[in-house]
Amino acid sequence: MTKRIEDYALIGDCESAALVARDGSIDWLCWPRFDSGALFAALLGTPENGHWSMAPANGGVTRRRYRDGALILETDFETESGSVTLIDFMPYHREGPSRLIRLVQGRSGEVEMVTEFVLRFDYGLIVPWVTRMDGKGLQAIAGPDMVVVYTNASVKARGLKHAGVFTVRAGETVSFVLSYAKSFEQPPPPIDALQALEETEEAWRRWSQRCTYSGPYLNPVLRSLITLKALTYRPTGGIAAAVTTSLPEEIGGSRNWDYRFCWLRDATFTLLALMNSGYRHEAGQWRTWLRRAVAGSPHQVQIVYGLAGERRLIESTIPWLSGYENSKPVRIGNAAADQLQLDIFGEVMDALYQWNEGHPSP
Repeated sequence: MTKRIEDYALIGDCESAALVARDGSIDWLCWPRFDSGALFAALLGTPENGHWSMAPANGGVTRRRYRDGALILETDFETESGSVTLIDFMPYHREGPSRLIRLVQGRSGEVEMVTEFVLRFDYGLIVPWVTRMDGKGLQAIAGPDMVVVYTNASVKARGLKHAGVFTVRAGETVSFVLSYAKSFEQPPPPIDALQALEETEEAWRRWSQRCTYSGPYLNPVLRSLITLKALTYRPTGGIAAAVTTSLPEEIGGSRNWDYRFCWLRDATFTLLALMNSGYRHEAGQWRTWLRRAVAGSPHQVQIVYGLAGERRLIESTIPWLSGYENSKPVRIGNAAADQLQLDIFGEVMDALYQWNEGHPSP
């Protein structure tokens, strides 16, 4: 059964992002950037193209929410034998590699949990070489990519997958820390998952407290602002239009585009929303990104750029993925970079004007 797009929740660290289904499965994750190859690509294919499930062995009732003011997702599972909460997040202010952390915390009774870990590099195509490291780590390598997972649960190989069954009792926590690195680098070391949770929540809440909006529907507005912030690529200040590619405009249709890039029009509207809510620092970062991206001949200004200002966004198709609900083709890159759309000039000038109004010259 195909999962509905609206049932996916976003987590991210302002460099990459993952989509978590209502059943606890991570079906989309690109590393190390929003526009990198996906290592969990079930969203656009099948579970064999990469996913990471986490759920009670015997099913149960689920409820989901984000922690207030933070990009930390909590999924409650209620079963006949007990209840647990699955906490998913990516550390926000961090040193070292990008990480994705999953915590299963027991709230009452005991719950038998099952997890299946299917890792495939390059949009679900490449099966990596997986080895067990000293201690409780698994290392997966293929080409330039490496992923390491540390856990205090027992996870074993089953063919070209890894799976585990573990029991969580009230007051216990089972942790999984997934980290990315280049295959020619040293494997990322283990970290304290609970400390990372505390630091991430504190960092996001500090950011949320800068919000100056005080009108109606404050909580939904703040949640939208957090999502817009999550689309910002921290190293450069560029703002991605989306974290996904090839979700169809119409089920079964062919208008399936890659939106993991920085459209000047979309970024302008995002900036206005952020600036009007007190987040002018983000506007300054984007202004600096824009000046680098469009530097050179004015005749060569594009409507869309890469996260670091790249101009060549060569479009191609991925034939081995079936597409969301068989909506083909699955595309990466975007040929819209060669289009002429004159409205971008007015929108960009508006954003720059609004930024300058908030930063008058001395």
